[in-house]
Amino acid sequence: MTSPATRARTRLRIAMTTTALTVTAALGASGVFAAPSQTDIDRLVRESQARLIEWRRDIHQHPELSNREVRTAKKVAAHLRSLGLEVKTGIAHTGIAAVLKGGKPGPVIALRADMDALPVTEKTEVPFRSTATAEYRGEKVGVMHACGHDAHVAILMAAAQVLTALKAELPGTILFVFQPAEEGVPEGETGGAKQMLAEGLFDIVKPEAVFGLHVVSRLRAGTLGVRPGPMMAASDRFKVVVTGRQTHGAEPWNGVDPIVTASQIVTALQTVVSRHVNITANPAIVTVGAIKGGIRHNIIPDQVEMVGTIRTFDKDQRARLLEQVERIVNNTAEANGATAVFALGDDPNPVVYNDPKLADRVLPSLQRAVGADNVLTSPLITGAEDFAFFGARAPSFFFNVGITPADKDPSTVPANHSPFFHIDESGLQPGLRSMLYLAVDYLAGGSKSP
Repeated sequence: MTSPATRARTRLRIAMTTTALTVTAALGASGVFAAPSQTDIDRLVRESQARLIEWRRDIHQHPELSNREVRTAKKVAAHLRSLGLEVKTGIAHTGIAAVLKGGKPGPVIALRADMDALPVTEKTEVPFRSTATAEYRGEKVGVMHACGHDAHVAILMAAAQVLTALKAELPGTILFVFQPAEEGVPEGETGGAKQMLAEGLFDIVKPEAVFGLHVVSRLRAGTLGVRPGPMMAASDRFKVVVTGRQTHGAEPWNGVDPIVTASQIVTALQTVVSRHVNITANPAIVTVGAIKGGIRHNIIPDQVEMVGTIRTFDKDQRARLLEQVERIVNNTAEANGATAVFALGDDPNPVVYNDPKLADRVLPSLQRAVGADNVLTSPLITGAEDFAFFGARAPSFFFNVGITPADKDPSTVPANHSPFFHIDESGLQPGLRSMLYLAVDYLAGGSKSP
């Protein structure tokens, strides 16, 4: 007959063994939580395909400009609430955040999509093409998802649905971020990623890593573009106002022509990069995107306004380039007897920087999602993204998703921001799979300082 002390020790060993078996079942061989199976993820991705395309087409057909994404935000919020998530709306005007708490303890990450469209009149022939119009800079314009943000929203909506279905198996917490005004806020307004952060986005939960994607026409559907370190350029928006003296077009000697002066400024600005920047170190761009002045064929106006963008990858290079641009503007105007005011926008974007350690960590996940041969090294991209502001607050990783049909040469198709920009929807599922794989694998791996 065993003693009470012996029986107590036996019960303790049984309890410890049961606890160990429970923990072992929850943990993988490496001692971290086992992720939901690839089979389960792929099944849920397939099941979400129809809604993914439906969401994307609906948002594409109803595009909204920056800080005006009211309908899109309402659609997203309703979907997130239907999943039982904690949802906060109205961040930076129309932004949305939602929190998914997994069934097990673990790290916190953020997944982000941008929602706004562009002042572009669509010229594609898809049945869900946009016919929307709006006012932009005082003019009536067409509105189009010419940069693929409709796809980004749909992918993150589907990701939220899949990850919610896997909630019990997920270790950790996910913050879903649907951001307005990535394309730049209207003049005189605030918004975008910077404003979401200023209004306490990361006070909801503090992510230790932030992930985002962007569809691009320069890659075939089924492929991804990745790059550790600097990936996308810093951007500055500028405006130049050239002031002359109005006169009759038949008597130009009686005035000072701001149109001729502005034209000379545009031409001279082409020498900034070609003659004043060491482009063997980093690329740089100076582009005048719009020029406006005058109203009638035979009147030389008082003023011409120009707006443009400057792209750089290095702070010192940026400082030198801005100085040279302003010098050309002022001196060219003076040489013509005119005056000019050069002003930078108050919303510059930093460089999009992919934390190298984080990039190494998620690369195997992306390779599993689409195949190692389909994960390509991206060149430096002179496009800009205000996702960079998230990266300034936490280690981040941003990657590109191909959406050009496999039988077409990506270098010949219309680029992002074109009125003919077209998404091959077969590229949506690889984008979704990639976001899911890197999120699930990261959470299962536990907290590791990048």
